[in-house]
Amino acid sequence: MKYLLAFVLLLNSALGFGQAAEFFFEETEFKFPKTEEGEYLKHNYVFKNVGEAPLFIKNIKVNCMCTKTKFPMRPVPPGATDSIQVFFDTKGKSGYQIRDLKVFSNAKENPKTLRFKVHVKKSK
Repeated sequence: MKYLLAFVLLLNSALGFGQAAEFFFEETEFKFPKTEEGEYLKHNYVFKNVGEAPLFIKNIKVNCMCTKTKFPMRPVPPGATDSIQVFFDTKGKSGYQIRDLKVFSNAKENPKTLRFKVHVKKSK
């Protein structure tokens, strides 16, 4: 119950006083090296909350079931750094692959788009 009250107070302070969370990503686009089909790729998009309110990531939408994400489920306080992990399964893929990730949050820029690219060589 105490955690719920703390969460509500945090949310109220973030929304009630016009403060906003804001992402700062070290990179928003990443290019993997050429990869053989069947490899499982992983990348971390590191970000910092440079806003004045806790940052809540609500959801990340991807355009392919071959792409999975892992992101912080807890609020990221102002000034804190965290990351979004992306996993890409190249099985059944070949050629140049581009994937966009739409990050839905309470940040000023919503959704925020992240992208990765990779050239997948067809296995023999």
